[in-house]
Amino acid sequence: MTALPYPEHDKLGPLGSRASALHDPVELRAKLIAEFNSAVTAARDAAASADRGAATAVHEARKALRRARAVLLMISSALPKSERRAVKTALQEARRSLSTIRDHSVAPETLGQLPLGDEDRTTAKRVLDNAAEAIPAAAEIRQLLGEAAARAAAQAEAIAAALPAQVTWDDVVSGIRDVYAAARRARLAGKRSKAWFHSWRRRSKELAYTLDFVARQAGPRGAAIHGEVDAITDTLGPAVDLIMLREFVETHAQGIPADAIDHLRDTIDDQLDDLMKSGRKAGRDEFRLKPSKFERRITKAVRRDLTPPDERSNGQIVD
Repeated sequence: MTALPYPEHDKLGPLGSRASALHDPVELRAKLIAEFNSAVTAARDAAASADRGAATAVHEARKALRRARAVLLMISSALPKSERRAVKTALQEARRSLSTIRDHSVAPETLGQLPLGDEDRTTAKRVLDNAAEAIPAAAEIRQLLGEAAARAAAQAEAIAAALPAQVTWDDVVSGIRDVYAAARRARLAGKRSKAWFHSWRRRSKELAYTLDFVARQAGPRGAAIHGEVDAITDTLGPAVDLIMLREFVETHAQGIPADAIDHLRDTIDDQLDDLMKSGRKAGRDEFRLKPSKFERRITKAVRRDLTPPDERSNGQIVD
């Protein structure tokens, strides 16, 4: 039997002369750790910038923590189960600690963009007045941001200590397949559930971060797949803001007649139903594949990206 020019287990196949961390388990491990550390640094930078704008700092910190979670997804199969769970929980708690602040910053703008009648606008103002009394003080926001960044930094140390000396493409792509599968399930369940629709967007954001990492190690075909998923997450954003707004209105309804709150929520729901429907339609093609086929699509794109043009033109790789 003729020996293969690449390891039999390597799904990427022959990569020619194009060097990539995706084909070097030692370098790939280093790149993934660097990616996690970069997210931690972004969270720290966000915390340090709180005095220049709390809303922006919270947004950037939450985005950094989501990116860190995406890295965790790519290395999950390589980590011990207990370590994987501990890091996931810590990142989740860090991000959730900033959720209330995020809601207070987004709700006024989201309400302001809704086409409201006079009655609903009066109710909305009363909701915002109630909410203003519950906004955390600047010192508390700085503390929460600092604690979230510190918690993420501790997970960076834990990952570096627990991760094996080598991480393979199989590890990375299996993690991407799993988050795609979770996003696909959430999209299906999101047809009638606002909570699942929100989950779809969260999983899609994580999927986009994983694909961004792959694209930076591969090339334009990987970047194209990332671009498709990233565009879907942008489409889902307005609907997710309205889902948050429904809960925000209920939370800060003190002293407001129930029928006024119900009417405002009905108005929000009218807008939300249309956005959820159009969002699911926009994402239908992107999430039509079974997870195993999506995994093969990514692997094929990366293999083509990393194969030199002369080898493709000689018939070894056909676009």
